[in-house]
Amino acid sequence: MPDRTTPSRRSVLAATAVGAAAAALATTPAHAGSADRSTIRARLRQLIAGMSLEEKVGQLFVMRVYGHSATAPDQADIDANLKEIGVRTAAELIERYHVGGIIYFVWAHNTRDPHQIAELSNGIQRAGLAQPTPIPLLISTDQEHGIVARVGKPATLMPGAMALGAGGSRSDAREAARIAGTELAAMGIRQNYAPVADVNVNPANPVIGVRSFGSDPQAVADLVASQVRGYQGAGIAATSKHFPGHGDTVSDSHTSLPTIHHTREEWGVLDAPPFRAAIAAGIRSIMTAHIVVPALDPSEDPATLSRPILTGILREELGYDGVVVTDALDMAGVRQKYGDDRVPVLALKAGCDQLLNPPNLSVAWNAVLQAVRNGELTEQRIEESILRILLLKAELGLFRSPFVSREGVDRTVGKRSHLAAADRIAQETTTLLANPAGLLPLSRRSHRNVLVVGADPASPSGTTGPPTTTLAKAFTELGFTATALSTGITPTAARIEEAVAAAAGKDVVVVGTYNVSATSPQRTLVSRLAATGVPVVTVAIRNPYDVAQLTGFAASLATYSWTDVELRAAVRVIAGRAEPEGRLPVPVQRADDPTQVLYPVGHGLRYQT
Repeated sequence: MPDRTTPSRRSVLAATAVGAAAAALATTPAHAGSADRSTIRARLRQLIAGMSLEEKVGQLFVMRVYGHSATAPDQADIDANLKEIGVRTAAELIERYHVGGIIYFVWAHNTRDPHQIAELSNGIQRAGLAQPTPIPLLISTDQEHGIVARVGKPATLMPGAMALGAGGSRSDAREAARIAGTELAAMGIRQNYAPVADVNVNPANPVIGVRSFGSDPQAVADLVASQVRGYQGAGIAATSKHFPGHGDTVSDSHTSLPTIHHTREEWGVLDAPPFRAAIAAGIRSIMTAHIVVPALDPSEDPATLSRPILTGILREELGYDGVVVTDALDMAGVRQKYGDDRVPVLALKAGCDQLLNPPNLSVAWNAVLQAVRNGELTEQRIEESILRILLLKAELGLFRSPFVSREGVDRTVGKRSHLAAADRIAQETTTLLANPAGLLPLSRRSHRNVLVVGADPASPSGTTGPPTTTLAKAFTELGFTATALSTGITPTAARIEEAVAAAAGKDVVVVGTYNVSATSPQRTLVSRLAATGVPVVTVAIRNPYDVAQLTGFAASLATYSWTDVELRAAVRVIAGRAEPEGRLPVPVQRADDPTQVLYPVGHGLRYQT
């Protein structure tokens, strides 16, 4: 969607001597053979040789920026950019710092709707191609689906990783990624920070959980490889994360520096298989973890800053030569040991290529610049990373075709066949954990009048839910009479009493639960509702471990996320319009004795036919 007042890509490229190399790259074939790849590398080296040191340093950074437009954001976003980055717009950010990539966030107001996203992407590319060395940008986001989604409706929202793990279908996982990748590419987003390759062996993990495919390393590896092939077959770079594996932590690297206590042998068995599978599948980028793994690096530096882990293990032992991107550098896990001026330099020395979202870009950019000038980093070292980054851009066709079109968005994003596939895939993931009285499937003749209560966490993308309303609407569409009452994640005594009163005269109560702990008032809500004599069906809308904390229910299911597609699938299962096909991809331990398994991996009930 470039406008007529913007110079054409070819005229911009021709404006400089180095533009000749970029112009040549724009003619490279979409599927390069070995000879073509050799030519591409030669042209990229020519391009790099003509870049200033400031331009080279800029290519290493992937930065956030506020606003829905690259040149005309809202005033509040201009103010935020000035405060945090010292520029007004994305275009000014690119002009000043020559950044190689931009990351989109909901909270940065980058993702209002598909057409706006596409125009923002085009504006960013116009700014990149207007620089003295015209280079397209690599635009990225975290579109994991499930509980992490930056682009919402009307784009297609797929089940998240653990839901796909419950479905257990490699073809579904690949199809979900293909559809998601096709839609992202249509909006100009060409690097997705997914799939998660962490193996969630710790139920108390506060940051990974249902973002993981499960607790079995080989099952996770199979689904990771399938999604890598799906995303990259759709023309975007997949990113497996978080190396060397964030699945066994009890703290969150956003707020602290977790330690993994696996031995070297345990790491090889538990954590490494999904990353090995991703590399074998041709993964184009891998994201680091801000975690300490003493068995892999006794210095206890976070993995993001660890040369033994990133160069010694990832590059040399696993043989990976693609792009390594840091997890966000504004996270506490990477900032606790070193200052913000040292972190980007140490990350590059460790073996990283892309430096993602530093808290202060000026500090980080100037620190890398100074490290090269004073000899701590050689120019040759940063050129190795720049070559990997530019080669990825070339392989994605960004030099050849950096822009997207409104027509492409209309043809691709949220189209009917994609939405139908999302519903079909979600229907294979809902897990029936318990049905002791045989209440399910629910009959409209005997249980028509439904009360839906429970937690209403905010939509990951800001475009779906709230869960209680979505569940009630889905019941209504299937011929039930349903009422929604939000009781929240921490229901008050008054709210619990309101729910109990609302249950009077109902045929069944459906309770959406969210991360129930031993002290959660959600436990009281369920037990009080069960005491009314009205049968209670619990639906764990995030972690499947909730069931271990609850008593008195007549049936219990897990959906692994609260986006509409998964909630609608759960209602179809409850109502008997679909068979419960999901199987637990993680074990659920007993609440009173965590050493004992209540429901093992693979557990999942079916209806008797």
